Parts: sequence; structure tokens; C-alpha cells
Amino acid sequence: MSGARTVRAGRRTVEVHRPEKVLFPADGAAPEYTKGDLVAYHREIAPFMLPHLKGRPLMLERHPDGLDGPRFMQKNVQDHYPDWIRRVEVPKEGGTVVHPVCDDTATLVYLADQAALTLHRWLSRADDVDRPDRLVFDLDPSSASEGPGGTPGADFGTVREAARQLGALLDELRLPSGLMTTGSRGLHVVVPLDGRETFDEVREFAKDVADTLAAAHPDTLTTAARKKDRGDRLYLDVQRNAYAQTAVAPYTVRAKPGAPVAAPLSWDQLDDPRLTARRWTIADAAEQARTEPWSGLPRAGRALGPARRRLEAVRG
Repeated sequence: MSGARTVRAGRRTVEVHRPEKVLFPADGAAPEYTKGDLVAYHREIAPFMLPHLKGRPLMLERHPDGLDGPRFMQKNVQDHYPDWIRRVEVPKEGGTVVHPVCDDTATLVYLADQAALTLHRWLSRADDVDRPDRLVFDLDPSSASEGPGGTPGADFGTVREAARQLGALLDELRLPSGLMTTGSRGLHVVVPLDGRETFDEVREFAKDVADTLAAAHPDTLTTAARKKDRGDRLYLDVQRNAYAQTAVAPYTVRAKPGAPVAAPLSWDQLDDPRLTARRWTIADAAEQARTEPWSGLPRAGRALGPARRRLEAVRG
């Protein structure tokens, strides 16, 4: 196995160690992917992924020995990280944490070299960490059984229908939203905000929306936090909308066989019979990104005040 090679990434040259190291072993129909493949994907996807990462604290999900080895979640920037990687120090209970921030292709490549398979982003930005500019609903079929190799269960219909119902409610509240596969089990629905409200205010609103939707569809949807209380219903998870919580970044790779990607998609693609949570992988996610599935989302996020008043009217 070769020792290292240098890769050009924007204005910088990044050293990639052991590029032939297998991070995703072949698993049934899922092909093998190496660290070099992950680096190549990060270089290709950078123009589409960086706008979703810039200025945000990150938590890294690292697998130094690939999927078959140990996993650890890393928040603090390590001492050996190059000084050109941006850092942000954020408060935590009893101290602070220095998170990495990915603002350029070189950082994206460096994180791939560190076997950071999945990048989890904050919903707020480094210059105002207390006020999120993204709201995330996680449509989580956590009660469903998994297939061989940890693949999602065959029935994705409940997830699709929940996404349609949530999208319709958000439309009624006049909140633009984007749809994204998680690359794991379900779908995320992302709402751009204007960053005026605190995490507590945003999470309270998200919970009210989820409770309203679950009350309208009690046989298929739930907001019950404990799995034993959910039965076969799909969980509308809003817990990521809290300070220091994270959500998987658009176009990041998931630590699953075949290297599936958390991929934005258009609402029209919800009707594609091929759609699953792992529809796209590092082999074809860039092709999906070039269709600009979120091009219809406004650049400026929305305030929640008017939406809250409309929700109160819906709830009666």
C-alpha cells in the first residue's frame, strides 16, 4: 500500500496518506471504496457541498480503519491540523469546544484524509452560534426493520407520505423547504430561517408543527421520544433543533456499505419509485447535485413569527 500522495485542492496542495486504504469494503452488491475514492468525491462535490458547510461548526464522524474498524465522533480540532483550517471556539457547559469549520476544498480534502466519512454540521453559523438559520425535521422510520447488511427496510412508502404531508403543511405556513435523503434510513426536510430566533424558540415551533401533523395522522405518525411508544409509526424528530446538536450535511457520505450520500432532491423526485434513503452514493451524487434540486429555495431565510400565527390558525 503506497504511503502518500499530494492532491491539488484550490490554492493549496494537500497530502493524502495511504490513498489505497479501503474505507468501505465490498458488501454484497455494494462496491469497495478507498480513501482515494473519498478524496476524489470530496474534490468533485466541493462546489455543491461547500455552500452548506461554510461558516458552520462541524462534528466529524471518523473511521480511521474503515467501516470494519472503530468509530469515534470528534468535536475538538486536533493539534496536528494545519493552521490554515479555520477554527471556531464555542461555549459548552463548563468550558468551550474548538470546532473545525470547512470553508474551502482543501479543508474538505484534508478531512477525507483524516477518514472523516460523515460531516455533521451545526444549524447555526460560527458568527452567531445561538441563533440557527436552518430548521430540520428528521423523518425517521426507526421502528422499521432493516434488511441484510443494515440496509433500510423495503417499505419506504410511509416516509414518502410523511414528507408529502409535512411539505403541504409547510406550504400552508408559507415556509419554503428542501427535501434531502439522509443516506441512512429516512429523509430530512430543511427550512431556511433568517436567524433571528434562538434555538429554544425554533425547536418549540418545530415541535408544534410536528405535533400538529402527528395529530392529523395518528395512525402513521408520532412525536413519541421513546421507541417503545411509537409502535410501527414514523417518528417526526425535531431534537436536532437545539444548541450544539448537529445534522448530517448535504452531500456528506454516510458510514454505510456502498458509501451512500445524504443528497438534496427536488419535491418532484419524491415520486421516483427508485427513491430510498440511500438512493445516491459517491458514484452518482455529483450528477444529482448538478441538477440543482434546491434551486427554488430563496436565498434569504424566513422569519417564524408569521408562520407561527398561521400555525395557530391551522390548529384552531
